[in-house]
Amino acid sequence: MFKESDIVLSAKHIVKQFPASHGRTLTACNDINLNVYKGKTLGIVGESGCGKSTFVRMVISLDKPTSGEILYHGKNLADLSKKETWLNRQNMQMVFQDPLASFDPKMKIVDILTEPLINFGKLKKSEKEAKARELLEMVELPGDFVDRYPHNMSGGQRQRISIARALSLEPEILVCDEATSALDVSVQESVIELLVRLQKEKNISMLFICHDLALIRSFAHQIAVMYLGNIVEVIPGEDVTEHAVHPYTQALLGAQFSIHMDPNQKIQSIESEAPSPLDVPKGCPFQNRCEHCTDRCKAEMPKLKEIAPGHAVACFYVEEQKI
Repeated sequence: MFKESDIVLSAKHIVKQFPASHGRTLTACNDINLNVYKGKTLGIVGESGCGKSTFVRMVISLDKPTSGEILYHGKNLADLSKKETWLNRQNMQMVFQDPLASFDPKMKIVDILTEPLINFGKLKKSEKEAKARELLEMVELPGDFVDRYPHNMSGGQRQRISIARALSLEPEILVCDEATSALDVSVQESVIELLVRLQKEKNISMLFICHDLALIRSFAHQIAVMYLGNIVEVIPGEDVTEHAVHPYTQALLGAQFSIHMDPNQKIQSIESEAPSPLDVPKGCPFQNRCEHCTDRCKAEMPKLKEIAPGHAVACFYVEEQKI
């Protein structure tokens, strides 16, 4: 399913650290290794504050990693000059969580949609309205929205504008940072259906951040589960429900609520709180919330190991069960 030749973007041993008070260091991302494949969706799921957004900010060159490298078609993004980084933005575009915060409130939709194309010299000013109408049609919005302002639209409509703006440059990679979390469930579904349709039509790769495992497994080809800056499991999207083995992934699945579930089935909660990212314990980061924790987990950090094609997990308990 995932061929090495289809890798568009590869993150290798990415570490991102921030200085904190009293000489401490906050490690937001710790040794992240992930691949994005042509025409596929990689979902990154985890609790708030686990480092998902920090990772994608490095992918689209808004931040630089402390160590490690992000390779786009074999070229390290950190080595690009300022001009090359700017030109490379055409290949990677981002849909933000709150579209209203990422739009200029004084700009009309026609200007918001065509600004990226004009910036890169791909559109004449005389063609603005026609192009804006074409982009609105692509995301199933009426053409007369061109003269509206962002505040005159609903949340779902604004998010569609955000998607249309990101796709106007025809990027190879689309990064969605919790693009549906602020929307109603019915609107969420239509936005996801739109993204899936556009992905098939344009063969774009997607990096989708979310903390709703039920939503992300419905369309992602591969899912990476993140906890306190560490990837704890990488698994094909369709296998999550049946084959997820890491205690944290299983806890996320157990905490899901569905209207189709057995009414007698208990919804599990994860015991205790996640430790502060400034005070991550030595060894496995999930140790204080895991019922399978041993002395080895407290002393040693488990490495991500492949246990099936496309399925890797970082857990000593799982390793021992497989032996």
